[in-house]
Amino acid sequence: MTASSRGLSLIVFERSPLMTALPASSARPVPASHQQSMPTYDVGADQVLSLTQIEAVAHHHARVALSACAPGRIATSAAFLGELVSQERCIYGVTTGYGPLANTHIDPRSSDVLQRKLVYHLASGVGAPLPWAQARAIMLCRLQALSQGLSAVSRRVPDMLVAALNAGLAPVIPEKGTVGASGDLTPLSHMALTLMGEGGWRDVEGPVTNADAFDRMGAAPLELGPKEGLALVNGTSAMTGIAALNGAQARRLLKLACCLSLMNAEIFEGHLAAWHPLVGAARGQPGQDAIHTLLWALTSQGAAMTPFEPLPPLLDGAGDVRADQAYPQDPYSIRCVPQLLGACLDMIETHDAIAAREVSAVTDNPLVFPEQSALIHAGNFFGQHVAFASDALTNAVIMIAVLLERQVARMTDVSQNQGLPAFLQGNQTGLNSGFMGAQVTATALVAEMRTHAAPASIQSIPTNANNQDVVTMGTIAARRANAVLADVSRVAAIHAMCAVQALELRARSGRTKPAQISLAIGDYVRAVSPFLDEDRPLSAEIDSLADRFAAPGILKDISQGLPSVQEALSQF
Repeated sequence: MTASSRGLSLIVFERSPLMTALPASSARPVPASHQQSMPTYDVGADQVLSLTQIEAVAHHHARVALSACAPGRIATSAAFLGELVSQERCIYGVTTGYGPLANTHIDPRSSDVLQRKLVYHLASGVGAPLPWAQARAIMLCRLQALSQGLSAVSRRVPDMLVAALNAGLAPVIPEKGTVGASGDLTPLSHMALTLMGEGGWRDVEGPVTNADAFDRMGAAPLELGPKEGLALVNGTSAMTGIAALNGAQARRLLKLACCLSLMNAEIFEGHLAAWHPLVGAARGQPGQDAIHTLLWALTSQGAAMTPFEPLPPLLDGAGDVRADQAYPQDPYSIRCVPQLLGACLDMIETHDAIAAREVSAVTDNPLVFPEQSALIHAGNFFGQHVAFASDALTNAVIMIAVLLERQVARMTDVSQNQGLPAFLQGNQTGLNSGFMGAQVTATALVAEMRTHAAPASIQSIPTNANNQDVVTMGTIAARRANAVLADVSRVAAIHAMCAVQALELRARSGRTKPAQISLAIGDYVRAVSPFLDEDRPLSAEIDSLADRFAAPGILKDISQGLPSVQEALSQF
């Protein structure tokens, strides 16, 4: 809003001393003295964990416990399988070989060897280890599936997963090697190998020895019983765990993009009319409607934008052709923010609904149904749902980055930024180049993200002697979405640094005070990146701010002390 409409005064962002103590990442150890204050979530209950709860456990900000209803179901399914094995029935992976070797019958007395060798031959993943939080989310999703009582494992398997999660541990899981067909055989086999005491453990600070890990858990390495190796490795828990974290992070970045888009609109005194909730209601798309509601709420207590008037002004000099008059509307990077980000929100909602259902799913094979006296060979391990959802999420978050990069380009372009210095450098421009390099980096990041836009979910390649003749590549899709999210955070960091600089420059020339959330972001950014009056390397500042933007709790940290802003941001 203008000064005349809301009576706001000149302001310059100042460095907040509270922000200097912020950690570079949310992935930080939780002291033992604080663990009792952490919330505990039931696993295996009818009430499935939400994606935000999964993220809290993955980052060791919450603990887990088996639901009271889970042990009975687990014991019943294990006993039913034991009865079938004693009858020497043909059960895939229990009394038969695996994959195309399923026509080989195995003596039930060799079941423990069969399970162990399944883990051994599948533990062939390569590449860097998955991040600590992702590996923990994978363990949690496997725990949720095994706790349903359809997998015929003994109680010791979920108990060990609970102990590992509550001890802040994660298995070392190589990032590559799964096609997402029989679920995530390769990454889950490395998880199983670690539970057996033959893999690697780590906590948030680094590697942990097997002796130390099992001491923390109060357990001995797992000895696999009938079907337990198969139940651990045969399912979609790797792609689902990664997707769960992706969904929570994407939603945060979307809300942050709304706040940054508001700052951009304030820089150009954008027309608030385009963000009116009536516009969203007229469209009828739920995501767009939610973005209109959020943006309107964020501007309700003041924003340096052109105020909304129900009727447009009368023509100045009606009947004459007069050029160079004020535009009645803004470029699309301001005017169409609700439409663009609203569509992104709808895709995130779709992704998250699929991921949430998959968290509660039982995806191994065969499935054991004791109450129906049935054991069914099937294919719930096929990860096509998560694959499609992850590809859709990738495209949505790339468009968030596209919007932010275009806003940065307009802010820094002296021919378009309405009187701001070139590349936002107000001190000896030419000798100093300001955000010129950072703007190029933002463009390069978007270009690289676009190379990930070709869907992984359709890249089926037959494998496993043509037993797996169609595959999903779901984990590849989820990992790519995660990589894109990291780069969106970097583009957001560059945008925030530019937007804060631009608003400060506007304030120096007498512009009105920005919205509360804009001021709060200004304080937050200035804790990491001071005003750019002389050129300096910005790489470390961009990465530091990007790490913070990617972290759980970022919006709560930024909006601390602003209850109306927090309420607005909590609406979706």
